[in-house]
Amino acid sequence: MTLWTRAQQLPPECLQKVRMIYVDHFPIEVRHCLASWIESRIWTAEPEDQQRSFVNELVQEIQTNADLMLSPDMFVTKMKLLEAAKNFHMQYSHAPQELYAYMRRCLALEMEVIQNAMGTPYVAQPHTERKYSELITGLQTVRQKVNIAGEEIRSLQANIESLSLQYHECLKNKGHMNYLQQQTVTTERRDLVACLRGQIEDTERKLNALVAQITQSQMELVDHMKENITNLRQLQSQVLDDELIKWKREQQLSGNGVPMQSNLNTIQEWCELLADLIWTTRQQVNNVARINSKTIVELRQPHLAEMLDDMSKQVTGLLSTLVTSTFVIEKQPPQVMKTNTRFTATVRLLVGGQLNVYMTPPRVSVVIISEQQAQLLLKSDTQAGKGKQPVECGDILNNTGTMEYQPTSRQLSVSFRNMQLRKIKRAEKKGTESVMDEKLTLLFQSQFNVGGGELVFQVWTLSLPVVVIVHGNQEPHGWATVTWDNAFSPPGRVPFAVPDKVTWGQLAETLSLKFISATGGSLSEDNLRFLAEKIFRTSLPLNTMELNAMAVSWTQFCKDALPERNFTFWEWFYMVVKVTRDYLRTLWCDRLIMGFIQKKQAEDMLSKCPPGTFLLRFSDSELGGITIAWTGDGNEVFSLQPFTSRDLMLRSLADRVFDLTQLQFLYPNVPKDDVFSKYYTKPENEMLKNGYVKPVLVTTLPPYMSSSPAYAHSPDSHRNTPSVNSRYMIDLI
Repeated sequence: MTLWTRAQQLPPECLQKVRMIYVDHFPIEVRHCLASWIESRIWTAEPEDQQRSFVNELVQEIQTNADLMLSPDMFVTKMKLLEAAKNFHMQYSHAPQELYAYMRRCLALEMEVIQNAMGTPYVAQPHTERKYSELITGLQTVRQKVNIAGEEIRSLQANIESLSLQYHECLKNKGHMNYLQQQTVTTERRDLVACLRGQIEDTERKLNALVAQITQSQMELVDHMKENITNLRQLQSQVLDDELIKWKREQQLSGNGVPMQSNLNTIQEWCELLADLIWTTRQQVNNVARINSKTIVELRQPHLAEMLDDMSKQVTGLLSTLVTSTFVIEKQPPQVMKTNTRFTATVRLLVGGQLNVYMTPPRVSVVIISEQQAQLLLKSDTQAGKGKQPVECGDILNNTGTMEYQPTSRQLSVSFRNMQLRKIKRAEKKGTESVMDEKLTLLFQSQFNVGGGELVFQVWTLSLPVVVIVHGNQEPHGWATVTWDNAFSPPGRVPFAVPDKVTWGQLAETLSLKFISATGGSLSEDNLRFLAEKIFRTSLPLNTMELNAMAVSWTQFCKDALPERNFTFWEWFYMVVKVTRDYLRTLWCDRLIMGFIQKKQAEDMLSKCPPGTFLLRFSDSELGGITIAWTGDGNEVFSLQPFTSRDLMLRSLADRVFDLTQLQFLYPNVPKDDVFSKYYTKPENEMLKNGYVKPVLVTTLPPYMSSSPAYAHSPDSHRNTPSVNSRYMIDLI
């Protein structure tokens, strides 16, 4: 993501600070239109000898970008760019280093505003920026060649018109000469015939030379247009098959918490340039075909007509691919979808503005189909002819909308804000499959008219796989299916094939991303080893590379129950993430929760510590539970009955730590008030408005817990060490 892209995402007050950096001295329009080029040149300081050419190259780049602005709504911006290029040339031609240094200061100030606003450093990606710069350069090069082809077509047409005039003049002279030869021969007529013969011979020589020139020009023009089509195909492949597919993959991984790097607005700019160049090239090919068909019979070349027809099909195919591929889901529907619950989605056509598709506002419809129907749809689309309409497997309310065009952003899109899945028809289950294993998808369909109805494109796109649930208790398993699919779906797969086994290294990375995106805090290597021990249920190799290479199956991940438990590994992890996200985020990020540690290991650690030492760990037996383990008198270790979301909703974990005077030091030896005090709830001393005194819940240990461990007993006879129930007392302020 470019620095400028990050700047555009800032809040209004911060964006205003960025705007103030770019005043008349360096117009913000130049910064916006040349963002990638400027950053690719400025990030790394160049030697002075390279800086000398900076102004000339900047001016050339501005003029090239201005030449690409053909639409009327870009006229003002185009004029500002050209004026800026003129001013740069006048003011800095003699001192290019000054402009270069000024631009570096501007980018430094811009970066400072972004870092202060977002709280995270911005790291430039030179390779990515260079690649984007090369892509823009490639598009601009093709633009120049397309413009040259346009000039060649105009020259060809002028030559053919000149040939036609001279040809008909020659025919006229031949007719006149034949007429004179049939008349009585006189000296005057004989001289006139000789004169006409000379003119005819001279004209024929010129015509032959012009025919040769036209023939050569036609072949050169065809070669140039072929080259342009080849270059456009390569650039389109780079944009669609690399950058757009990369964006879609990033969008899928973002469902697992991976930050998005690619920017859809940047991709749209490239697609719009492609659309303009492809449409212009298509018109050029058709113009040459028309010129060839209307020229004199003697000059028509059948093989040229065949070549032009083939080229027209190729360039129309490029346009078709561009339109159908850039119909994308900008905002995906929820991947775990509950029936009778409102949900949203947004689809967008990246070339809708450039091709004026909005002149006939397209309607988009949405249906939900099964995995099998998605496979059939994809198969029929790759074969000749249009397949049957897929069979719906559910009923969606508010599933149609009209795409709208926003001139300022040049975006053609439609947002479905009130869709609702009313009912679902399930597929037959195989073996141990459950409804939460079943993957469905939303099919978005539309029809686009291009060129005033000259071309009509039927388009469709599929959402990421969704799992439909009818009850909240199905949510964890639904997210297991979605998480596995998002993380491990191979590129170009048949919908929605995923591997049954992956390496622990791959799964560990996915779990880490899920955890940090939900809680804001990362997982350590020790945390991940703990999770590996839980899922493998066996001793693990000490070598990290060997551990990461071990295979984990889908069944181990979310089907098989953990030993002596009635829940799976994923259900346990999911509930840990949920309770941490909702109630423990700040404590986890402050590293006050040890969390992922086995009960026996916690006991061994605490037994060597002074009485009152405690730690916080996630319960192995209670889903979404967190327990406090502490050292009592005589170095006996106790564990408090785990607190769940229901408990933490009533009183925070920090306040519970405060309540229990038995807890003195956070492991290994940190006084608890030193680290927990900032999270304590401050007491309220004022009465409520209705005159009542507000009671406060306070956590206490039961009476049998005294300073002597002899009085302590465990309510769970199967546990190795005492597990103590806590209770509430109500104090008055």
